Amino acid sequence: MTQNQTTQNQPSKLEQLKAMTVIVADTGDIEAIKKYQPQDCTTNPSLILKASQLEGYKALMQEAGGWIKSGESADDVIDKLTVSIGTELTKIVPGYVSTEVDARLSFDKDAALARARHLIKLYEDNGVGRERILIKLASTWEGIQAAEILKKEDIRCNMTLIFGLEQAIACAQAGAYLISPFVGRITDWYKKSTGTKDYPIDEDPGIQSVKAIYKHFKEHGYETIIMGASFRSAAQVEALAGCDRLTVSPQLLGELAEDHGKLERQLTPSGGKSSDTPVTEADYRWSLAEDAMAGEKLNEGIRMFHLDTQKLKDLLTGGQAESAGKQPVAKTGA
Repeated sequence: MTQNQTTQNQPSKLEQLKAMTVIVADTGDIEAIKKYQPQDCTTNPSLILKASQLEGYKALMQEAGGWIKSGESADDVIDKLTVSIGTELTKIVPGYVSTEVDARLSFDKDAALARARHLIKLYEDNGVGRERILIKLASTWEGIQAAEILKKEDIRCNMTLIFGLEQAIACAQAGAYLISPFVGRITDWYKKSTGTKDYPIDEDPGIQSVKAIYKHFKEHGYETIIMGASFRSAAQVEALAGCDRLTVSPQLLGELAEDHGKLERQLTPSGGKSSDTPVTEADYRWSLAEDAMAGEKLNEGIRMFHLDTQKLKDLLTGGQAESAGKQPVAKTGA
């Protein structure tokens, strides 16, 4: 038997990855989810915008247009549309569907709480229990405090836009169910900042950030799930094989499904429950001031999600959404 035949008889890297990591689809594309069969799926305003233009959601978009014409506000319609898409996704994946709170509320704890509860009620009105939903909140200090309160109401949160260790620790200490540290956006920042064209995978700043968070969490016994996100290549995904969860785009899932090479586990949980220093609000805010990358990427991510929400409003209202078009279009992506 040739080496090539041996490789082809080996399970794909996607299958190997599923044996050590929970795979989450970073998309709202129903057909892609059916094809790659992830455990969970996650959405954000950018992905909802893309999903809304797919043929499979045409009827939902028409229904949403009817809600606009009947006088409902664009914000209410986007919430209903997002939950309608999320409801369809719960019929396909066996696990969680992540649904994001409006990015404009990222610095208003009470408003974020109200919106999270509203989204959960919309899901429950659709027959979907809160045990199937992860509410996504930007990992601002206010978002972290909201997540701590929501946990007491049996509402689990996916803390997104994680760019630094202190952010991650603050989320874990608040009892957040899951955090999403962003790999690709960290790497993007360092490439631009340093003029580096490419990093060897073992020196990739985004990969190093997630590995540091993973090591710290396991050593200190945090139960919060770590879900690597925002990947630019299959190599980045492979470098975090063994992480609790990884949320991956359909394109990269396809590359992994077609590759039958050997996939080695890179992250292994180590036992430990050593004490950790509590992260105060001052600690948190200083960490973002001191780390230019983390502070810039958090605020940029919030702006980008808001801009894509505005684009979705434009799509629904024919360009009549308040303040739409007044800001430059940001480049969207994971």
